[in-house]
Amino acid sequence: MHDYDLAIIGGGLVGASLAVALAETGLRIAVVEATEANAPAHPSYDERMIALSLGSARIFQGMGLWSAIEPDAAPIQHVHVSDRGHFGFAHLDAEDEGVPALGYVAPARVMGAALSKRLETSARISLLRPARLQGLQITKDRVSLEVAVAGQSQLLTAGLLVAADGGESSVRKRLGLKVRAHDYGYDAIIATVTPERVPATTRPGTAFERFTDTGPMALLPMTEGRYGVVWTARQADTAGILGLSDADFIDALQMRFGARLGELTRPSRRIAYPLRLMLASQLTRERLLLIGNAAHTLHPVAGQGFNLGLRDVAELADLLVDAQRTAQDIGGPAVLGPYRRRRAPEHALIAGLTDGLARLFVNSWGPVRAGRNLGLLGLDLLPPARHHLARRFMGAIGPQPRLARGLPAESALPPAPATATKPLLIVDPVNDRPSES
Repeated sequence: MHDYDLAIIGGGLVGASLAVALAETGLRIAVVEATEANAPAHPSYDERMIALSLGSARIFQGMGLWSAIEPDAAPIQHVHVSDRGHFGFAHLDAEDEGVPALGYVAPARVMGAALSKRLETSARISLLRPARLQGLQITKDRVSLEVAVAGQSQLLTAGLLVAADGGESSVRKRLGLKVRAHDYGYDAIIATVTPERVPATTRPGTAFERFTDTGPMALLPMTEGRYGVVWTARQADTAGILGLSDADFIDALQMRFGARLGELTRPSRRIAYPLRLMLASQLTRERLLLIGNAAHTLHPVAGQGFNLGLRDVAELADLLVDAQRTAQDIGGPAVLGPYRRRRAPEHALIAGLTDGLARLFVNSWGPVRAGRNLGLLGLDLLPPARHHLARRFMGAIGPQPRLARGLPAESALPPAPATATKPLLIVDPVNDRPSES
Protein backbone atom coordinates (compact mmCIF):
# COMPACT_ATOMS: atom_id res chain seq x y z
CA MET A 1 0.00 0.00 0.00
CA HIS A 2 1.40 3.38 -1.07
CA ASP A 3 0.10 6.48 0.70
CA TYR A 4 0.04 9.99 -0.83
CA ASP A 5 -1.41 13.37 -0.04
CA LEU A 6 -2.57 13.89 -3.61
CA ALA A 7 -3.29 11.51 -6.49
CA ILE A 8 -3.64 13.00 -9.98
CA ILE A 9 -5.24 10.86 -12.66
CA GLY A 10 -3.83 12.07 -15.98
CA GLY A 11 -0.35 13.38 -16.73
CA GLY A 12 -1.21 15.61 -19.70
CA LEU A 13 -0.45 19.31 -19.82
CA VAL A 14 -2.86 20.27 -17.02
CA GLY A 15 -2.32 17.28 -14.72
CA ALA A 16 1.46 17.55 -15.09
CA SER A 17 1.28 21.31 -14.45
CA LEU A 18 -0.49 20.73 -11.14
CA ALA A 19 2.08 18.18 -10.02
CA VAL A 20 5.01 20.42 -11.02
CA ALA A 21 3.42 23.46 -9.37
CA LEU A 22 3.29 21.54 -6.07
CA ALA A 23 6.63 19.75 -6.41
CA GLU A 24 8.42 21.90 -3.79
CA THR A 25 5.57 22.17 -1.28
CA GLY A 26 6.34 18.96 0.61
CA LEU A 27 3.13 17.26 -0.50
CA ARG A 28 3.48 13.62 -1.57
CA ILE A 29 2.06 13.36 -5.09
CA ALA A 30 1.23 10.43 -7.36
CA VAL A 31 0.59 10.99 -11.07
CA VAL A 32 -1.17 8.11 -12.84
CA GLU A 33 -0.45 8.35 -16.57
CA ALA A 34 -1.54 5.93 -19.30
CA THR A 35 1.29 6.47 -21.82
CA GLU A 36 4.57 4.61 -21.58
CA ALA A 37 7.75 6.41 -20.58
CA ASN A 38 9.38 5.67 -23.95
CA ALA A 39 6.31 6.52 -26.05
CA PRO A 40 7.13 8.81 -29.03
CA ALA A 41 4.89 11.51 -27.58
CA HIS A 42 2.17 12.04 -25.04
CA PRO A 43 -1.20 12.56 -26.80
CA SER A 44 -1.39 16.13 -25.48
CA TYR A 45 2.31 16.87 -26.13
CA ASP A 46 1.75 17.00 -29.89
CA GLU A 47 2.49 19.55 -32.62
CA ARG A 48 -0.45 21.81 -31.83
CA MET A 49 0.36 25.45 -31.24
CA ILE A 50 -1.31 26.73 -28.09
CA ALA A 51 -2.15 30.39 -27.51
CA LEU A 52 -1.07 31.15 -23.96
CA SER A 53 -2.51 34.16 -22.21
CA LEU A 54 -0.06 36.44 -20.45
CA GLY A 55 -1.41 35.09 -17.17
CA SER A 56 -0.59 31.53 -18.29
CA ALA A 57 2.97 32.56 -19.15
CA ARG A 58 3.29 33.91 -15.63
CA ILE A 59 1.96 30.64 -14.21
CA PHE A 60 4.74 28.80 -16.04
CA GLN A 61 7.16 31.40 -14.68
CA GLY A 62 5.93 30.65 -11.16
CA MET A 63 6.60 26.96 -11.80
CA GLY A 64 10.12 27.78 -12.92
CA LEU A 65 9.48 26.51 -16.46
CA TRP A 66 9.10 29.68 -18.53
CA SER A 67 12.82 29.91 -19.32
CA ALA A 68 12.58 26.47 -21.00
CA ILE A 69 9.45 27.43 -22.99
CA GLU A 70 10.17 31.07 -23.89
CA PRO A 71 12.73 30.43 -26.69
CA ASP A 72 10.02 28.60 -28.69
CA ALA A 73 7.20 30.99 -27.77
CA ALA A 74 6.22 33.82 -30.12
CA PRO A 75 4.68 36.93 -28.53
CA ILE A 76 1.20 38.10 -29.51
CA GLN A 77 1.44 41.89 -29.53
CA HIS A 78 -1.65 42.64 -31.61
CA VAL A 79 -4.95 40.86 -32.28
CA HIS A 80 -6.99 41.60 -35.40
CA VAL A 81 -10.60 40.34 -35.41
CA SER A 82 -12.73 40.52 -38.56
CA ASP A 83 -15.87 39.10 -40.18
CA ARG A 84 -15.04 37.73 -43.65
CA GLY A 85 -16.75 39.66 -46.41
CA HIS A 86 -18.30 42.23 -44.06
CA PHE A 87 -17.39 45.57 -42.54
CA GLY A 88 -16.88 44.61 -38.89
CA PHE A 89 -13.40 44.50 -37.35
CA ALA A 90 -11.66 45.19 -34.04
CA HIS A 91 -8.10 45.41 -32.69
CA LEU A 92 -6.42 44.65 -29.39
CA ASP A 93 -2.88 45.92 -28.74
CA ALA A 94 -0.35 45.09 -26.05
CA GLU A 95 0.88 48.70 -26.03
CA ASP A 96 -2.62 49.90 -25.08
CA GLU A 97 -2.57 47.53 -22.11
CA GLY A 98 0.94 48.49 -20.97
CA VAL A 99 2.31 44.96 -21.39
CA PRO A 100 5.02 43.51 -23.65
CA ALA A 101 2.61 40.95 -25.11
CA LEU A 102 -1.04 40.00 -24.80
CA GLY A 103 0.08 36.38 -24.77
CA TYR A 104 2.34 33.89 -26.52
CA VAL A 105 2.03 31.05 -29.01
CA ALA A 106 3.98 27.97 -27.93
CA PRO A 107 4.11 24.35 -29.14
CA ALA A 108 2.35 21.83 -26.91
CA ARG A 109 5.39 19.60 -27.49
CA VAL A 110 7.77 22.13 -25.91
CA MET A 111 5.55 22.66 -22.87
CA GLY A 112 5.18 18.90 -22.50
CA ALA A 113 8.94 18.35 -22.63
CA ALA A 114 9.55 20.95 -19.91
CA LEU A 115 6.87 19.42 -17.69
CA SER A 116 8.06 15.85 -18.27
CA LYS A 117 11.63 16.69 -17.31
CA ARG A 118 10.48 18.22 -14.02
CA LEU A 119 8.10 15.32 -13.29
CA GLU A 120 10.86 12.78 -13.77
CA THR A 121 13.37 14.60 -11.54
CA SER A 122 11.14 15.73 -8.63
CA ALA A 123 11.71 13.66 -5.50
CA ARG A 124 8.20 14.22 -4.12
CA ILE A 125 6.40 13.10 -7.30
CA SER A 126 5.78 9.42 -8.08
CA LEU A 127 5.10 9.13 -11.81
CA LEU A 128 3.27 5.84 -12.42
CA ARG A 129 3.28 4.87 -16.11
CA PRO A 130 1.98 3.17 -18.10
CA ALA A 131 -0.81 2.97 -15.56
CA ARG A 132 -4.58 2.79 -15.58
CA LEU A 133 -7.15 3.22 -12.86
CA GLN A 134 -8.78 -0.14 -12.15
CA GLY A 135 -10.77 0.55 -9.00
CA LEU A 136 -11.80 3.51 -6.86
CA GLN A 137 -13.33 3.81 -3.40
CA ILE A 138 -13.96 7.09 -1.61
CA THR A 139 -14.52 7.13 2.15
CA LYS A 140 -14.87 9.95 4.64
CA ASP A 141 -11.14 9.96 5.41
CA ARG A 142 -9.26 8.70 2.31
CA VAL A 143 -9.46 7.75 -1.35
CA SER A 144 -8.38 4.18 -2.15
CA LEU A 145 -7.22 3.40 -5.67
CA GLU A 146 -6.33 0.22 -7.48
CA VAL A 147 -3.95 1.03 -10.32
CA ALA A 148 -2.48 -1.30 -12.93
CA VAL A 149 1.13 -0.16 -13.43
CA ALA A 150 2.85 -1.93 -16.35
CA GLY A 151 0.33 -4.74 -15.89
CA GLN A 152 0.95 -5.10 -12.13
CA SER A 153 -1.74 -4.11 -9.64
CA GLN A 154 -0.87 -1.53 -6.99
CA LEU A 155 -2.98 -0.13 -4.17
CA LEU A 156 -2.75 3.59 -3.41
CA THR A 157 -4.40 5.85 -0.88
CA ALA A 158 -4.59 9.64 -0.98
CA GLY A 159 -6.20 12.52 0.84
CA LEU A 160 -7.45 14.05 -2.41
CA LEU A 161 -8.08 12.68 -5.89
CA VAL A 162 -7.76 15.10 -8.82
CA ALA A 163 -9.25 14.05 -12.16
CA ALA A 164 -7.15 15.57 -14.95
CA ASP A 165 -7.86 12.82 -17.46
CA GLY A 166 -9.41 14.83 -20.28
CA GLY A 167 -12.78 15.43 -21.83
CA GLU A 168 -13.69 11.73 -21.73
CA SER A 169 -12.61 11.51 -18.07
CA SER A 170 -12.89 7.93 -16.82
CA VAL A 171 -12.98 9.18 -13.22
CA ARG A 172 -15.89 11.51 -13.94
CA LYS A 173 -17.79 8.79 -15.75
CA ARG A 174 -17.02 6.16 -13.11
CA LEU A 175 -18.52 8.37 -10.42
CA GLY A 176 -21.50 9.40 -12.54
CA LEU A 177 -20.81 13.15 -12.42
CA LYS A 178 -23.14 14.90 -14.83
CA VAL A 179 -22.08 17.24 -17.63
CA ARG A 180 -23.67 19.61 -20.10
CA ALA A 181 -22.38 18.64 -23.54
CA HIS A 182 -22.95 19.67 -27.15
CA ASP A 183 -21.24 18.47 -30.33
CA TYR A 184 -20.80 21.36 -32.75
CA GLY A 185 -20.58 19.22 -35.89
CA TYR A 186 -17.32 20.97 -36.77
CA ASP A 187 -13.64 20.02 -36.70
CA ALA A 188 -10.58 22.17 -36.05
CA ILE A 189 -8.01 21.58 -38.78
CA ILE A 190 -4.52 22.36 -37.50
CA ALA A 191 -1.52 23.22 -39.69
CA THR A 192 1.38 25.65 -39.99
CA VAL A 193 2.22 27.86 -42.96
CA THR A 194 4.93 30.40 -43.79
CA PRO A 195 4.17 33.71 -45.54
CA GLU A 196 6.45 34.34 -48.50
CA ARG A 197 6.67 38.03 -47.66
CA VAL A 198 4.49 39.71 -45.05
CA PRO A 199 3.07 43.05 -46.29
CA ALA A 200 4.49 46.14 -44.62
CA THR A 201 1.00 47.06 -43.43
CA THR A 202 0.87 43.97 -41.17
CA ARG A 203 2.56 44.53 -37.83
CA PRO A 204 4.83 41.80 -36.45
CA GLY A 205 3.32 39.68 -33.70
CA THR A 206 -0.24 39.99 -35.00
CA ALA A 207 -2.72 37.17 -34.36
CA PHE A 208 -5.71 37.03 -36.69
CA GLU A 209 -9.18 35.77 -35.73
CA ARG A 210 -11.31 35.77 -38.89
CA PHE A 211 -14.93 34.69 -38.69
CA THR A 212 -16.29 32.91 -41.76
CA ASP A 213 -19.57 31.28 -42.70
CA THR A 214 -18.25 27.88 -41.56
CA GLY A 215 -16.76 29.13 -38.31
CA PRO A 216 -13.71 31.02 -37.06
CA MET A 217 -10.27 30.78 -38.62
CA ALA A 218 -7.21 31.79 -36.60
CA LEU A 219 -3.68 32.44 -37.84
CA LEU A 220 -1.28 32.73 -34.92
CA PRO A 221 2.29 34.09 -35.08
CA MET A 222 5.03 31.54 -34.42
CA THR A 223 8.81 31.58 -34.26
CA GLU A 224 10.85 31.55 -37.49
CA GLY A 225 8.25 33.56 -39.36
CA ARG A 226 5.66 30.78 -39.36
CA TYR A 227 1.94 30.97 -38.55
CA GLY A 228 -0.23 28.37 -36.89
CA VAL A 229 -3.56 27.74 -38.62
CA VAL A 230 -6.74 26.75 -36.78
CA TRP A 231 -9.40 26.29 -39.48
CA THR A 232 -12.90 25.45 -38.28
CA ALA A 233 -14.66 23.33 -40.90
CA ARG A 234 -17.90 21.40 -41.07
CA GLN A 235 -17.26 17.74 -40.35
CA ALA A 236 -18.73 16.85 -43.74
CA ASP A 237 -15.94 18.93 -45.35
CA THR A 238 -13.04 17.77 -43.18
CA ALA A 239 -11.98 14.72 -45.20
CA GLY A 240 -11.92 16.77 -48.39
CA ILE A 241 -9.74 19.49 -46.84
CA LEU A 242 -7.33 16.96 -45.34
CA GLY A 243 -7.11 15.22 -48.70
CA LEU A 244 -6.08 18.33 -50.62
CA SER A 245 -2.61 18.58 -52.09
CA ASP A 246 -0.35 21.17 -50.50
CA ALA A 247 -0.95 23.58 -53.36
CA ASP A 248 -4.73 23.16 -53.27
CA PHE A 249 -4.77 23.50 -49.47
CA ILE A 250 -2.89 26.80 -49.72
CA ASP A 251 -5.30 28.02 -52.40
CA ALA A 252 -8.33 27.15 -50.28
CA LEU A 253 -6.79 28.70 -47.17
CA GLN A 254 -5.81 31.85 -49.03
CA MET A 255 -9.32 32.22 -50.41
CA ARG A 256 -10.88 32.04 -46.94
CA PHE A 257 -8.29 34.08 -45.07
CA GLY A 258 -7.39 36.75 -47.61
CA ALA A 259 -4.12 38.53 -48.33
CA ARG A 260 -3.25 40.19 -45.01
CA LEU A 261 -0.16 37.97 -44.74
CA GLY A 262 0.63 37.98 -48.44
CA GLU A 263 1.25 34.69 -50.22
CA LEU A 264 1.21 31.68 -47.90
CA THR A 265 3.60 28.76 -48.52
CA ARG A 266 5.05 25.54 -47.04
CA PRO A 267 2.01 23.98 -45.35
CA SER A 268 2.69 21.31 -42.75
CA ARG A 269 0.86 18.04 -42.29
CA ARG A 270 -2.79 18.70 -41.40
CA ILE A 271 -4.53 17.22 -38.33
CA ALA A 272 -8.23 17.48 -37.42
CA TYR A 273 -9.86 17.51 -33.97
CA PRO A 274 -13.63 17.32 -33.35
CA LEU A 275 -15.11 20.33 -31.57
CA ARG A 276 -17.52 20.07 -28.67
CA LEU A 277 -18.67 21.93 -25.61
CA MET A 278 -18.59 20.07 -22.31
CA LEU A 279 -19.10 21.65 -18.91
CA ALA A 280 -19.19 19.58 -15.73
CA SER A 281 -22.30 20.24 -13.67
CA GLN A 282 -20.47 19.13 -10.52
CA LEU A 283 -16.82 20.11 -10.04
CA THR A 284 -16.32 18.40 -6.69
CA ARG A 285 -17.57 15.63 -4.50
CA GLU A 286 -16.15 14.11 -1.35
CA ARG A 287 -12.31 14.02 -1.69
CA LEU A 288 -12.48 14.59 -5.46
CA LEU A 289 -12.29 17.50 -7.85
CA LEU A 290 -12.05 18.00 -11.63
CA ILE A 291 -9.57 20.23 -13.46
CA GLY A 292 -8.78 21.02 -17.10
CA ASN A 293 -10.66 19.24 -19.85
CA ALA A 294 -12.21 16.85 -17.33
CA ALA A 295 -14.13 19.89 -16.07
CA HIS A 296 -14.54 21.89 -19.27
CA THR A 297 -13.95 21.33 -22.99
CA LEU A 298 -14.44 24.48 -25.07
CA HIS A 299 -14.67 25.65 -28.65
CA PRO A 300 -11.19 26.98 -29.62
CA VAL A 301 -12.47 30.45 -30.59
CA ALA A 302 -10.48 33.01 -28.57
CA GLY A 303 -8.08 30.26 -27.44
CA GLN A 304 -9.32 29.96 -23.84
CA GLY A 305 -9.43 26.21 -23.15
CA PHE A 306 -5.90 25.43 -21.93
CA ASN A 307 -5.61 28.83 -20.24
CA LEU A 308 -8.74 28.07 -18.24
CA GLY A 309 -7.17 24.77 -17.18
CA LEU A 310 -3.98 26.49 -16.03
CA ARG A 311 -6.05 28.90 -13.95
CA ASP A 312 -7.64 25.82 -12.34
CA VAL A 313 -4.12 24.70 -11.45
CA ALA A 314 -3.13 28.08 -10.00
CA GLU A 315 -6.22 28.40 -7.82
CA LEU A 316 -6.00 24.81 -6.60
CA ALA A 317 -2.29 25.15 -5.79
CA ASP A 318 -3.07 28.17 -3.58
CA LEU A 319 -5.80 26.29 -1.73
CA LEU A 320 -3.69 23.18 -1.18
CA VAL A 321 -0.67 25.14 0.10
CA ASP A 322 -2.85 27.21 2.43
CA ALA A 323 -4.57 24.07 3.76
CA GLN A 324 -1.21 22.43 4.33
CA ARG A 325 0.16 25.46 6.20
CA THR A 326 -2.86 25.65 8.49
CA ALA A 327 -2.93 21.87 9.10
CA GLN A 328 -6.31 21.45 7.43
CA ASP A 329 -7.47 18.39 5.52
CA ILE A 330 -6.40 18.92 1.87
CA GLY A 331 -9.28 16.71 0.72
CA GLY A 332 -11.84 18.38 2.93
CA PRO A 333 -14.17 21.40 2.81
CA ALA A 334 -11.33 23.91 3.20
CA VAL A 335 -10.19 23.02 -0.33
CA LEU A 336 -13.23 21.61 -2.11
CA GLY A 337 -15.69 24.39 -1.25
CA PRO A 338 -13.48 27.36 -2.20
CA TYR A 339 -12.29 25.58 -5.37
CA ARG A 340 -15.88 25.09 -6.50
CA ARG A 341 -16.88 28.67 -5.63
CA ARG A 342 -13.85 30.20 -7.34
CA ARG A 343 -13.77 28.11 -10.50
CA ALA A 344 -17.38 27.28 -11.41
CA PRO A 345 -18.38 30.89 -12.26
CA GLU A 346 -15.41 31.41 -14.58
CA HIS A 347 -15.97 28.03 -16.23
CA ALA A 348 -19.59 29.01 -16.97
CA LEU A 349 -18.61 32.50 -18.14
CA ILE A 350 -15.87 31.41 -20.55
CA ALA A 351 -17.91 28.46 -21.85
CA GLY A 352 -20.84 30.80 -22.51
CA LEU A 353 -18.60 33.38 -24.19
CA THR A 354 -16.87 30.94 -26.54
CA ASP A 355 -20.10 29.08 -27.31
CA GLY A 356 -21.89 32.36 -28.03
CA LEU A 357 -19.14 33.55 -30.37
CA ALA A 358 -19.05 30.22 -32.20
CA ARG A 359 -22.81 30.34 -32.80
CA LEU A 360 -23.14 34.06 -33.46
CA PHE A 361 -20.58 34.25 -36.24
CA VAL A 362 -21.95 31.38 -38.33
CA ASN A 363 -25.46 32.85 -38.30
CA SER A 364 -26.09 34.26 -41.77
CA TRP A 365 -29.40 36.02 -40.99
CA GLY A 366 -29.06 39.63 -42.13
CA PRO A 367 -30.02 41.43 -38.89
CA VAL A 368 -27.71 39.17 -36.84
CA ARG A 369 -24.85 39.73 -39.28
CA ALA A 370 -25.34 43.51 -39.18
CA GLY A 371 -25.56 43.50 -35.38
CA ARG A 372 -22.36 41.55 -34.86
CA ASN A 373 -20.44 43.77 -37.28
CA LEU A 374 -21.69 46.88 -35.49
CA GLY A 375 -20.64 45.22 -32.25
CA LEU A 376 -17.11 44.67 -33.55
CA LEU A 377 -16.86 48.30 -34.67
CA GLY A 378 -18.22 49.45 -31.31
CA LEU A 379 -15.59 47.37 -29.53
CA ASP A 380 -12.87 48.94 -31.67
CA LEU A 381 -14.12 52.46 -30.95
CA LEU A 382 -14.61 52.08 -27.18
CA PRO A 383 -11.31 51.84 -25.25
CA PRO A 384 -12.94 50.73 -21.95
CA ALA A 385 -14.61 47.78 -23.71
CA ARG A 386 -11.35 46.84 -25.48
CA HIS A 387 -9.45 47.13 -22.21
CA HIS A 388 -11.89 44.86 -20.37
CA LEU A 389 -11.84 42.24 -23.13
CA ALA A 390 -8.05 42.29 -23.32
CA ARG A 391 -7.75 41.85 -19.55
CA ARG A 392 -10.22 38.98 -19.67
CA PHE A 393 -8.24 37.18 -22.37
CA MET A 394 -4.95 37.91 -20.57
CA GLY A 395 -6.33 36.26 -17.43
CA ALA A 396 -5.93 39.51 -15.49
CA ILE A 397 -9.42 40.05 -14.05
CA GLY A 398 -10.10 39.40 -10.40
CA PRO A 399 -7.80 38.36 -7.53
CA GLN A 400 -4.71 36.58 -8.83
CA PRO A 401 -3.38 33.40 -7.17
CA ARG A 402 0.34 33.23 -6.44
CA LEU A 403 1.30 31.34 -9.60
CA ALA A 404 -0.59 33.82 -11.79
CA ARG A 405 1.58 36.55 -10.26
CA GLY A 406 4.71 34.65 -11.28
CA LEU A 407 5.36 33.41 -7.72
CA PRO A 408 6.02 29.79 -6.75
CA ALA A 409 3.15 27.99 -5.03
CA GLU A 410 5.12 27.36 -1.87
CA SER A 411 5.99 30.98 -1.14
CA ALA A 412 4.38 34.40 -1.05
CA LEU A 413 7.79 35.97 -1.73
CA PRO A 414 9.06 36.88 -5.22
CA PRO A 415 11.35 34.22 -6.72
CA ALA A 416 15.00 34.94 -7.38
CA PRO A 417 15.36 36.47 -10.87
CA ALA A 418 16.08 33.88 -13.58
CA THR A 419 19.07 34.63 -15.74
CA ALA A 420 17.42 33.71 -19.04
CA THR A 421 13.91 35.05 -18.45
CA LYS A 422 12.79 38.64 -18.61
CA PRO A 423 10.11 39.68 -16.08
CA LEU A 424 6.58 39.50 -17.42
CA LEU A 425 4.19 42.40 -17.05
CA ILE A 426 0.52 42.04 -16.29
CA VAL A 427 -2.25 44.48 -15.48
CA ASP A 428 -2.74 44.75 -11.73
CA PRO A 429 -6.35 43.67 -11.04
CA VAL A 430 -6.74 46.24 -8.24
CA ASN A 431 -5.48 49.48 -9.75
CA ASP A 432 -5.29 48.63 -13.48
CA ARG A 433 -1.62 49.66 -13.61
CA PRO A 434 1.11 47.39 -14.98
CA SER A 435 3.14 45.71 -12.25
CA GLU A 436 6.48 43.97 -12.58
CA SER A 437 7.99 41.15 -10.60
